[in-house]
Amino acid sequence: MTDIRIGAEVAHYICGTHQAGNGTRTQPIYNPATGTVSRQVRLGTAQDVGAAVAAAQAAFPKWADTPPIRRARVMFKFLQLLNEHRDELAHLITAEHGKVFTDAQGEVSRGIDIVEFACGIPQLLKGDFTEQVSTGMDNWTLRQPLGVVAGITPFNFPVMVPMWMFPVAIAAGNTFVLKPSPTDPSASLFMAELLMEAGLPDGVFNVVQGDKVTVDALLEHPDVKAISFVGSTPIANYIYETGARHGKRVQALGGAKNHMVVMPDADIDQAVDALIGAGYGSAGERCMAISVAVLVGDVADKLLPKLIERTKALKVLDGENPAAEMGPIVTRVAHERISGYIALGEQEGAKLLVDGRGFDGMTAGEGCGDGFWLGGTLFDHVRPEMRIYKEEIFGPVLGCVRVKDLAEAVDLINAHEFGNGVACFTRDGNVAREFSRRIQVGMVGINVPIPVPMAWHGFGGWKRSLFGDMHAYGEEGVRFYTKQKSIMQRWPESIGKGAEFVMPTAK
Repeated sequence: MTDIRIGAEVAHYICGTHQAGNGTRTQPIYNPATGTVSRQVRLGTAQDVGAAVAAAQAAFPKWADTPPIRRARVMFKFLQLLNEHRDELAHLITAEHGKVFTDAQGEVSRGIDIVEFACGIPQLLKGDFTEQVSTGMDNWTLRQPLGVVAGITPFNFPVMVPMWMFPVAIAAGNTFVLKPSPTDPSASLFMAELLMEAGLPDGVFNVVQGDKVTVDALLEHPDVKAISFVGSTPIANYIYETGARHGKRVQALGGAKNHMVVMPDADIDQAVDALIGAGYGSAGERCMAISVAVLVGDVADKLLPKLIERTKALKVLDGENPAAEMGPIVTRVAHERISGYIALGEQEGAKLLVDGRGFDGMTAGEGCGDGFWLGGTLFDHVRPEMRIYKEEIFGPVLGCVRVKDLAEAVDLINAHEFGNGVACFTRDGNVAREFSRRIQVGMVGINVPIPVPMAWHGFGGWKRSLFGDMHAYGEEGVRFYTKQKSIMQRWPESIGKGAEFVMPTAK
């Protein structure tokens, strides 16, 4: 297997080979911990997308005709290779994203879960059968692959989110074109090489690096039958509308503003642990990060002193340091955006309890002085009309909103435009039940701060956190990447004489 970490440039993977492509534009890949450029990524063109789609289109008929059990065997081999190389993938993530190594290991593990699920594709593709649906007639349904499908994935999970998509799509008989984030693209090529080693035929999985140019080319290409996307809500909306206009099936997961309700009866230490981990883990660069703590009744007075202490004590270090709890921000641009939101929160009148802008990168580790460092930030007395409450910051900024009771907490959350994830910490079973029933959010945790469903359940939010009808992975993913066909059959001996001019009915 080629060591894709060696070399000055990351490019494309098309029809089983690494290719520089037709483009001349490049973008630097940074080590966020040091602020230095590690190498460049070659940004693709519409011609590069065309080459990848053509390779996938050519590979599709034979791959679709491959028995599901044989496709599953390739996934089993891929699963084995992922387990053998999981730490190498995790190190790639840390080097280009900045998240701590143990968090990167967890990301790889959650991606592996989806591959394990996809290994069961023969069972998942079974249809339904009704004998004698009418006299002498049988009816059954089957699911068939769509053709060439594509995934457009974000920087924050360069391994896990692509694996929400391509293992299920490929196991179901489709061919795939991945457009990863140019911020941390190396993992995409590593996975491509593992798939090749697993025996996946050339052209079934392809990678095109790039930016909006390649995204638009995928959205407009007539041979791309479906698009999966994870990213911000404005881009998800654009992907959904543009893809639908070009006749594609679209699944676009957007932004989030995840709340965690802390009831007065909650275990305070557990709630603080949850807020610290879910608010500041991965530097808050998760679509399932908790960014709003909803403190009910008098719980704020008991919780905030401990939360302030823990936020100030966060171990913000180079992600390769085993002691690290939080790494750097992914890019300088993101750092500036997050810092701007902190300044805005002060202007809007929220009380800044801990200011992460004062973090000194010199303490993060050797050579880290010029990295994209930011400490954990904590606001109190955040109000619903503030932009720091309404907008997705996507950084280590936690805002606290005070409410009088559960009903006010539920109304607050339901009024927000996003509905991705939510949590409630309580010891009261009735509170838990009512909260779960009444909250208008797609993924709910009771004493679970980051309720990311397991591989066989599927992932997806509500409202402006999801554009499209189907969630990612799980059985929803199988349905998204296949189309149902219904077949009715009878034979000459059971067919009556003469033409029939009425709607067929069961006889």
